[in-house]
Amino acid sequence: MDQLRLLAVDTDDLAILSAHCQDAVVKLKDCHFRSRAGQFVMEMNRFVWESAKDRGRFRLFGKGSYERRRSVLHFDRVRSVQRLNLDVTAGEQVLVLLAIRFTEAAAPSGTVELVFAGGSAIRLEVEVIEAQLADIGGAWSTDARPDHDRSDPNA
Repeated sequence: MDQLRLLAVDTDDLAILSAHCQDAVVKLKDCHFRSRAGQFVMEMNRFVWESAKDRGRFRLFGKGSYERRRSVLHFDRVRSVQRLNLDVTAGEQVLVLLAIRFTEAAAPSGTVELVFAGGSAIRLEVEVIEAQLADIGGAWSTDARPDHDRSDPNA
């Protein structure tokens, strides 16, 4: 599959970016706020959901192969960044991105929230939604597919 390049300028677009970024693995040191430029950039290893095929949990023969790609998520017109439940000195800390949400303040400004597993988040105060997601490298295979289908809600 070709490299993905997406642009988001409204909440519907941001929901599509969120779906493509779900389960991306991110190191905290790969998240950068460029305050003078009003930019927030996050490098990640994204799970390629668009090419994932359901191989079934109890498949007897062979393993399906999934993909990850090195990608960059980039936000413009960022006023400030707030980190919640993150130790900024732990640059090697690995985060799993679950969702990207937007809460409108005085239109069109608001807060973009990058929600990570374990209850941590990064909040971006933005003038307007202006985001890009781009794959920057080739794909590599992985046997592991993220699993959100749990019977125990406390797991």
